[in-house]
Amino acid sequence: MYAFDYARPESLKEAASALRRNADARLLAGGQSLVPALRLRLSRPPLLIDLAAIGELSGIRVENNVISIGAMTRHADVAASREVQRTIPALGRLAAGIGDRQVRNQGTLGGSLANADPGADYPAAVLGLGATVVTNKRAIAADKFFLGLFETALKPGEIILRVDFPQPLRAGYAKFRQPASRFALAGAFVCDTTSGVRVAVTGAGPCAFRAKRMEKLLAKDFTPKAIEKILLPADDLNSDLHAAADYRAHLITVMAQRAVAQAATV
Repeated sequence: MYAFDYARPESLKEAASALRRNADARLLAGGQSLVPALRLRLSRPPLLIDLAAIGELSGIRVENNVISIGAMTRHADVAASREVQRTIPALGRLAAGIGDRQVRNQGTLGGSLANADPGADYPAAVLGLGATVVTNKRAIAADKFFLGLFETALKPGEIILRVDFPQPLRAGYAKFRQPASRFALAGAFVCDTTSGVRVAVTGAGPCAFRAKRMEKLLAKDFTPKAIEKILLPADDLNSDLHAAADYRAHLITVMAQRAVAQAATV
């Protein structure tokens, strides 16, 4: 660690003001990614702005078939929410499978999305459900939010307030997890809606992306068999010590089939 200033605003207005005055400041949510980065000196901001005291950034509510989840809502709270279990059970199961108990009780939805780790689970849900990320300045459609490796559409001064998830007809999520970190080596969130089928993949590429070939086939036949012969090109997929790109390509199909099977039982 190294010396830095620390602020703990009690309102969104105070947080936004502090961020405007300090262009190089970092927002602290659950700290599950930022604190390790600080410890390793991969991130060296002059100021940390802790969002934990801003009550309006937490909570879950359902209105007009949309479930809104505050940016500072913990993974454990999403997993345990009766509203989530009733409206989008696949989202609850996803949250229950993030990291370990300590991570789930400290990590937040907004922190995960802002960090945009390629192996994170929430990006698959946001993209798969066609959610909207609402900041203090605008609303960002899921299809325009994830831009690349640890890169999002967020601009300087923006703070994620909440995410609005539309309720699907049915949805499922499956991932092949790395045993130690429990990040997804490949995961697929499959969602059937009145406007079509969406398949979002996480863990396999630089950021979450949609598998549109699968979407077209599942729109005609929402069964695991419909996509069993689909193999996504491995050229743009991640390859590391945990899994080669061609293995990840295979996992995408398997996880998508499992997600479809899960969704079909709802």
